[in-house]
Amino acid sequence: MRPDIFYLFLMAMLLLAAELIYFRIATRFGIVDRPNDRSSHVSPAIRGGGIIFMVAVLLWYLQSNFSLYWLIGGTLAIAIISFLDDVISMNPLIRFLVQLISVLMMFHQLELANWPVYLVVVAVIVCIGALNAFNFMDGINGITGVYALVSLVSFGCVHYFLIPFTDFSLLAVTLISVLIFLFFNFRNRARCFAGDVGSVTIAYILIFFLLQLILATQNFLWPLFFLVYGTDSIVTIIYRIKRKENIFKAHRTHLFQYLSNELKWSHLGVSLLYGGVQLLINSILIFSLQRHQILFPFILTLFFLVVYFLTRFAVVRKISQMKESQ
Repeated sequence: MRPDIFYLFLMAMLLLAAELIYFRIATRFGIVDRPNDRSSHVSPAIRGGGIIFMVAVLLWYLQSNFSLYWLIGGTLAIAIISFLDDVISMNPLIRFLVQLISVLMMFHQLELANWPVYLVVVAVIVCIGALNAFNFMDGINGITGVYALVSLVSFGCVHYFLIPFTDFSLLAVTLISVLIFLFFNFRNRARCFAGDVGSVTIAYILIFFLLQLILATQNFLWPLFFLVYGTDSIVTIIYRIKRKENIFKAHRTHLFQYLSNELKWSHLGVSLLYGGVQLLINSILIFSLQRHQILFPFILTLFFLVVYFLTRFAVVRKISQMKESQ
């Protein structure tokens, strides 16, 4: 289904209204993120503004003849447990179990039961890891929204120019919700933060689109659409394990946090940097795969990894020098 302008306008108005209503509810019940010693922000903001992503999926579902109901059920489950975690801090085991069930519901929707058992197990582990990686990366104004926007635009380009692989109306409504969220979040003093409900829910939806694309093309290079997030997350986890730190505890040791917190780069600038680099990678990937240039994505990945490690090394060294000079 190709949505028309009136449909998109109506969805935008409904989503904007839903976000503003949530702001009033959150203010009334004190669902506010206040800065602490691990925060990257300096002023209070409404927590959980990313609930709009769940609302977008529900609105789409209500007008889609109730299709993809397993996906919708998984989205609701993972959004609700994430929202509760934002408000009252849920038991990690309960949160994990709900994430596991939600991922399995997504797999059932995609009919991945035909995959070998070992591959399903690996895919479940990777997906749950990706959900939490997106959550950990949500640390500065704009980064979650910009990165999600880049991902959705990239999926849209593949769907439109390369191969139709998903329901374009779902893609469009999700993109609208991200734009509305960015209107309130992409500011020096954000009015709202995504919260776990936002970062985990949008990650769940993006993983669904990614798996749909992999199934449609039988190409496993598409995860490079998340190369920037993936690299920063995995490298940071490795460094923290090496330092014998609790990888599940809040920290400020991602590269984007070093740039924004230690070197005092603009939050919005860092978010645009991450999104811009990923957009460039995605553009080259789409161009390469469109022309069946399989080798080039590997060269691109190697080049990015070299640049990332050199940048991280230089940034960490500069921070160390700054601390020594104080």
